[in-house]
Amino acid sequence: MPTSRCAAAALALVVSMTAPAPADDEPVAAPARLSLLALRQVETQPGTAQYRPADIALDWRADQTALVICDMWNQHWCRSATARVAEMAPGVNELAGELRRQGALIIHCPSDVVDFYRDHPGRELARQAPRIDTAVPLQDWCPRDPQREAPLPIDDSDGGCDCLPQCETRRAWSRQIDTIEIREDDAITDSAEAFYLMKQRGIRNVIVAGVHTNMCVLGRPFSIRQMVRQGQNVVLVRDLTDTMYNPRMRPFVSHFTGTDLVVEHIERHWCPTITSDQILGGAPHRFAADQRKHRRR
Repeated sequence: MPTSRCAAAALALVVSMTAPAPADDEPVAAPARLSLLALRQVETQPGTAQYRPADIALDWRADQTALVICDMWNQHWCRSATARVAEMAPGVNELAGELRRQGALIIHCPSDVVDFYRDHPGRELARQAPRIDTAVPLQDWCPRDPQREAPLPIDDSDGGCDCLPQCETRRAWSRQIDTIEIREDDAITDSAEAFYLMKQRGIRNVIVAGVHTNMCVLGRPFSIRQMVRQGQNVVLVRDLTDTMYNPRMRPFVSHFTGTDLVVEHIERHWCPTITSDQILGGAPHRFAADQRKHRRR
């Protein structure tokens, strides 16, 4: 089914480029739709803190959907994190391309470095979105609320670098990684502008990809916690994300199992997740170093 959707989207694009404009009395083509099977963790009984996986079928209009690409920088202070971003960036770019073709808005959110794009049309697009008052304030950073969200299942107090020796913490990024194409009709921001732009365009559905699940993917003003609090329908692309986790810290599991644990945490407390193959066809992304025999689906 995903492959056929891709083929249909490509055919529609060719037809739209070659066919004459429809007459006023001809029906307008229906917007493309995204049929997604999302995974959520639900309590077996209320108040037990015991969870089971549950599938949720989603049917979203593509033109009411945005892809938020979170902090896919050209370089991170951690060498391993930099390498994993580079490894999954082609998949993020392919996902952006397909969603863009189907009519979704692509919002590039490379925090701290949007000034690099100050003359790009996408930066102006985000800047011009009219500011709105929100019932729940949009914060520069949204921390964990103990009343809603349990502690993270991993110990990232050392910064999460899994290199030996650990890398020195510093600001290493200067732009988004070049592997991810930014088109003129995409938006570029790292602030509440992302939500203002969504409201301006009637976008209610948000697909989040990028890094890192235990940090920016949760806390940034354009990302999961804050978008859920604003009433948006949110999913995380669980095969196109990564975690800052050092396996030498609790719970002493592999880096990739640590990511899985944080993804499950997000599925419990914030939003469901999907895999990129549901939109692109083929298989979900898998990091080359992930040699586990038993992995989450």
